[in-house]
Amino acid sequence: MVARKNEPPANAVGRASSGKKLLKCFEDHRHVWVFMELERGNVHPVSIELLGEGRRLADKLGVQLAGVILGSSEGVGTKPAIEEAFAYGADIAYLVESPLLANYRNEPFTKALTDLVTTHKPEILLLGATTLGRDLAGAVATTLQTGLTADCTELDVDGDGSLAATRPTFGGSLLCTIYTLNSRPQMATVRSRVMATPQRADKPIGRVIQHQLLMVEEEIVTKVLAFLCNSGSEQSDLANSDIVVGGGLGLGAAGNLQYLRNLATTIGGGVGCSRPLVQKGWMTADRQIGQSGHTIRPKLYIAAGISGAVQHRVGVEGADLIVAINLNQNAPIFDFAHIGVVACALEFLPALTEAFAKRMPPHNSIKVMDRGRLDDQG
Repeated sequence: MVARKNEPPANAVGRASSGKKLLKCFEDHRHVWVFMELERGNVHPVSIELLGEGRRLADKLGVQLAGVILGSSEGVGTKPAIEEAFAYGADIAYLVESPLLANYRNEPFTKALTDLVTTHKPEILLLGATTLGRDLAGAVATTLQTGLTADCTELDVDGDGSLAATRPTFGGSLLCTIYTLNSRPQMATVRSRVMATPQRADKPIGRVIQHQLLMVEEEIVTKVLAFLCNSGSEQSDLANSDIVVGGGLGLGAAGNLQYLRNLATTIGGGVGCSRPLVQKGWMTADRQIGQSGHTIRPKLYIAAGISGAVQHRVGVEGADLIVAINLNQNAPIFDFAHIGVVACALEFLPALTEAFAKRMPPHNSIKVMDRGRLDDQG
């Protein structure tokens, strides 16, 4: 693998400049595959996003896009996932159905996916950077002895067809483009909401290639005893929020986070924060936005007192509109925000909340707390 720091994929010069040559045994690897992750019969949103990105890469390479579905024919089954694969751009689908795949377990899923790859030889394999996807991708890459780039923020292909996978590195201070030059498939994981969701088009189911899982229950160490749904969890759903209000160290004190909550309540948004606030214990980890937290693609993101380091930027740059409020006019966040406000967040947030409250329906309006009283809470 070769890593080039701070070089966007478009500027890559390819395999030749590195002195690497693709081994002859990999020269017949073709096509782009997307692993279709299922959650109780439903396709995970990140798989849909990856189909859109996979379609772009496949078109650039002049190859086919395939959806890979692993599951059981019992219950809801795999048919909805097959339909979604073709509706979001796949040319072909690979299907492995077995009772052993009814619930995710590393051993049978790794066996099924590695057997598929060995038989049909894709050149690129993309998975979501979910809990399941990370576990499966690592096992598959290790079994196949190929490269895997995790938590990518950008994907592209260079002139000789190598996958250029860009991700933050060194604590989020740099962006690094990584190439898997001498092995196949080239693997990458991408977190939910990093890529845009493609348009759905109702299409008939195309070609489906079925593959048999050559495994028996006795070979699997892990056993599923029961499934416990966490739908009652009170953790935030920032990744799917249309409006997010985020805060950073510029707010000065934990008590001042109430300004974020007031604004978020008024405009119907979620509340998030930068990593330093979690490290200080001001907010919980499920509220963190950035490379090591949530990646968000809201219609509106309001960042108050956030400097805008690279690790935070990669988590928010997909937002339709970014409004940054910071007293430091040289803060990095102004380099990528759509609207920048050079002001004290403790003064600007209450005024912004009050302005919104006057224009929102009465049931959404709130009483704006006094700034002096909030400062005393910190």
